[in-house]
Amino acid sequence: MARPPRFDIDQFLDAAVRRAAVSGPAGVTMSAVAKDAGAPSGSVYHRFPGRAALLAEVWLRTVERFQDGYLQALASQADPRRSARAATRHVVAWSRAYPQEAALLLYGPREFGRPEWSDEHRARADRGNQRVFAAVTALARELGALDPQAAERVTIALVDLPLSLVRRHLRAGEPLPAHAEDLAEQCAAALLDPPVENP
Repeated sequence: MARPPRFDIDQFLDAAVRRAAVSGPAGVTMSAVAKDAGAPSGSVYHRFPGRAALLAEVWLRTVERFQDGYLQALASQADPRRSARAATRHVVAWSRAYPQEAALLLYGPREFGRPEWSDEHRARADRGNQRVFAAVTALARELGALDPQAAERVTIALVDLPLSLVRRHLRAGEPLPAHAEDLAEQCAAALLDPPVENP
């Protein structure tokens, strides 16, 4: 029976996350990831055909893990406003729990080489984004946000606002303050309450 591989994909992706959090996407090279994982370079090439595939996988694994929790939060409550608040809290709480992954997501897929990704990787990224867009759009409708301005207000409350709070502290190299979840929720509530109505 063949011996199991000493290094698996997740070990390399974990090393890539750590490297990206410190050095940005440019620091995520095949040799750097192999060194950080304590593996020979050939082991990385055995799992990933090239650097574009490595960058795609580290980006996609990170963003998909975030999106899974975010989507769960959006569907967590019968009251859409409570779901909206839960989603804003999730952005901050996830970033607090996974600061290296959150630092990675301060970049964008283009900075992780999206133009060089395979068609399969690009399609996977698009599917994830479409799921989030559809869920936010559905929640906006439940909130009565039926015109473009009202819908944008929901997007700001659920996406832009909590991300900007996280981004400011992470880019300054600071831990998220203890009140960050509460503040994100309060700001979202201020945008969503009273009920969003058509003008």
